[in-house]
Amino acid sequence: MLYLVPTPIGNLEDMTFRAIRILKEADIILAEDTRTSAPLLKHFGIEKKVFAHHQHNEHKAVSEILKFLKEGQTIALISDAGTPAISDPGFLLVREAIKEGLEVQCLPGATAFVPALVNSGLPNDRFCFEGFLPVKKGRQTRFKILAEETRTMIFYESPHRILKTLEECIQYFGAERQASVSRELSKLYEENVRGTLTELKLHYENNPIKGEFVFCVAGLS
Repeated sequence: MLYLVPTPIGNLEDMTFRAIRILKEADIILAEDTRTSAPLLKHFGIEKKVFAHHQHNEHKAVSEILKFLKEGQTIALISDAGTPAISDPGFLLVREAIKEGLEVQCLPGATAFVPALVNSGLPNDRFCFEGFLPVKKGRQTRFKILAEETRTMIFYESPHRILKTLEECIQYFGAERQASVSRELSKLYEENVRGTLTELKLHYENNPIKGEFVFCVAGLS
């Protein structure tokens, strides 16, 4: 069995009882960054073999992981925070495990885009998750396509690119388009800022830009 186990995006109280049990019962834990996961595992008293599984080694590691699964071992995959395979490693392994007829289960749990969408105040009956936009190649093309999107759009962004991305959103979606930016979700200094894209850009030009960002933009009406 391959388990995909969500881990807290900030607040350790968001770890589920089932997630702790699965990690304790697993024969092997795969972690996006073993250094990041070590404090989490220690906090919950989980002492298991932990191996790195990230975007730089996942293609090479898949065949060996599949071999362990075929031998009957239970493997749990975790990312640095949130649900594996959502803008994190995991998709490739899941796809290949399914091809081989192996059982895969993803536990419900923490992920950043759901609370950001729900508390944005924007329509959430229909939405599209875009994750991280292309950094260079294909970025303008993606914006041009999304300019016609009628559903609420959800993006992830790093602190050093958030201002540039808001500027581009203004360019392609319009200065008065409603949006919401969530920062440090579930952590002590959680912040949710809502308004037009222009208002959001002005806010972050005059306030510290720290932490990880999720931002939602209203669709074309």
